[in-house]
Amino acid sequence: MPAMTSADTAHAYTLPDWAGISGCALPVTAGAVTGLLAHHALLLTVTGPLVAEVDFTVHRCEPGTLLWIRPGQALRVEPGKHESTTIVFRPGLFGPDDLPGLAPDDPGGPARHPIPLTGSAEFDSLVRDAAGPPGTTAAALLRHELAALLLRLSLLDPAPESPGHVESRTFERFRRRLEAGYPQTRRVEDYAAELGCSVRTLTRASLAITGRTAKQVVDDRVALQARRLLAATSLSVAEVGRNLGFGEPTNFGRFFHRETGLSPGQFRGRYVDEPSGGGIPAQRRPSD
Repeated sequence: MPAMTSADTAHAYTLPDWAGISGCALPVTAGAVTGLLAHHALLLTVTGPLVAEVDFTVHRCEPGTLLWIRPGQALRVEPGKHESTTIVFRPGLFGPDDLPGLAPDDPGGPARHPIPLTGSAEFDSLVRDAAGPPGTTAAALLRHELAALLLRLSLLDPAPESPGHVESRTFERFRRRLEAGYPQTRRVEDYAAELGCSVRTLTRASLAITGRTAKQVVDDRVALQARRLLAATSLSVAEVGRNLGFGEPTNFGRFFHRETGLSPGQFRGRYVDEPSGGGIPAQRRPSD
């Protein structure tokens, strides 16, 4: 089955304007199709197991477990005898201070791995009400129910305690700026200048939090997006490179091979032609 482009995926379902929340069957659940999601998706496995691959990490979702897929992530669901229910909601639905201790649009956060949902009453109510008639009151109810569910997930799968030291604060600022800026620049010097600190400061903070240098953190993010675009869109290798700021395909090819051990063409062919075997190359080790 051919790969689904991000444009195809974005138009495969439409969120209602009146709520920004909907219950639906994601198009990628119909078979072994890769897609880039335009919205958040909360995937509850009803019968299974369901095998889902999110950003090239395979998850086995047992019945009663919930997996949260973020916008822009590559999702691939293995064909099999399983049933699932999905709630999708648009980015930006909640402001940064709406949910204490939880930023839904942050790439990190709870349920990045399947977690048991202790009772599905909140999820079931959300699905039922999303299928009801539209209106201002109904939209407010859906937003309230979704907020309660997301907060429940943050309790079931709490984030690690932040060290609270200056390195953690610096790295968090760096990570957020990188998420917005990686298509334009891979230079650590540019991020340091924007954040008003030195390259050494960013590197020290990155090593303290992740064990990787600031340059490796930048390259990891660019390589992840390259893999997403190669696996999930019909963009040419040159177009993928240009989307990520590489003026010459040869420069992109060298970068990608250094990060994954494969050329862009080899990666795409391995993933599209052998979806069930061989696996996906992981990021290089810090020492590589």
